[in-house]
Amino acid sequence: MTLAQSLLGFGLLATVLAITPGLDTVFVLRQALRTRRATAFAAAAGVCLGTLVWGVAAAVGVAALFVASDVAFTVLRWAGVAYLCWLAFTYLRSAWRGDAPSAEVSVPADSPARALAKGLVTNLTNPKVAVFYLTVLPLFLPAGYPPALAGAMLATLHALVGMAWFVVVILAANAVRGFLGSRRGARVIDATAGVAMLGFGLVLGLER
Repeated sequence: MTLAQSLLGFGLLATVLAITPGLDTVFVLRQALRTRRATAFAAAAGVCLGTLVWGVAAAVGVAALFVASDVAFTVLRWAGVAYLCWLAFTYLRSAWRGDAPSAEVSVPADSPARALAKGLVTNLTNPKVAVFYLTVLPLFLPAGYPPALAGAMLATLHALVGMAWFVVVILAANAVRGFLGSRRGARVIDATAGVAMLGFGLVLGLER
């Protein structure tokens, strides 16, 4: 497979994956609706950074550990479940208490650095990402390139496509922040995001 064919094929697949609703989209959307735009972009950047890490790890074979070893994969899976449940708890607690939108001084918003870290952890503790990169990325590695370099190129393409999608999500969220920026709207956002995160965690925990 040539480099052009590799980038085109993987880019099309990455586009389909990006626009498919999932954990990362829910996380970034919640940040966009409840925090400043800069914080939402930082959260999206964290998710995309995690994509780069998985891409390089899969290309050099590190991620194979999580598929070849039941113990390693189980540890990663339950770490992901625990993190998702923690996110769900924080969101549902915020909805229950009726925390004001982050624009009001009574509720501290995530800093961009904290949002970036959350996005990174959200991606890195998702075993589905590890399995995807281990099973799919090798099929698109172009001939004549070092695996780590080729994996980094493909993962970078995936990250750029993902960031482009997150830009659309964040801008769309900012366009409808009228009602959603009120206290009542904020409770709806947090409750929905909390239930979604809890659902993702339950599905991940029940998978074999």
